[in-house]
Amino acid sequence: MFKKILLSLVFCLSSMSAAFAADVEINKADQAALDGVKGIGPSLSKAIVEERKKGDFKDWSDVEKRVKGVKEKKAQKLSEAGLRVNGQAVGKSAAAPAGKAVKKEEAKKS
Repeated sequence: MFKKILLSLVFCLSSMSAAFAADVEINKADQAALDGVKGIGPSLSKAIVEERKKGDFKDWSDVEKRVKGVKEKKAQKLSEAGLRVNGQAVGKSAAAPAGKAVKKEEAKKS
C-alpha cells in the first residue's frame, strides 16, 4: 500500500514540474529541449534546428515564414507551451489590422 501511495506522489510531482517548466528559447535550445515543448515533435524540432543554422530567428513572424508547419495558430500554441523567440511570446497583432484599415480608408478618400 505504501508503495502505491509513494508512486502516486512521485507521479503527481513529476506532472506538476512539467506544468511549471521553464521557457525554451528557440535560438539556443538543442533538439532535445525543443522536443520537450508540448506541440513540438522530432520532425518539427529538426526543422527548427536546420533552419536556425541559416541564422537566428528574429521574431515569431520570422519563425512562421521559415519553418514549415508553423503558422499563426501553431505559433500561438507553442508560445503558450513556453517556446520563446528572443525571450518573447507571440505578440498581439491587433496593431496590424488597424493600420491596414487606415490605409483602406485613405484609399477610399482619394
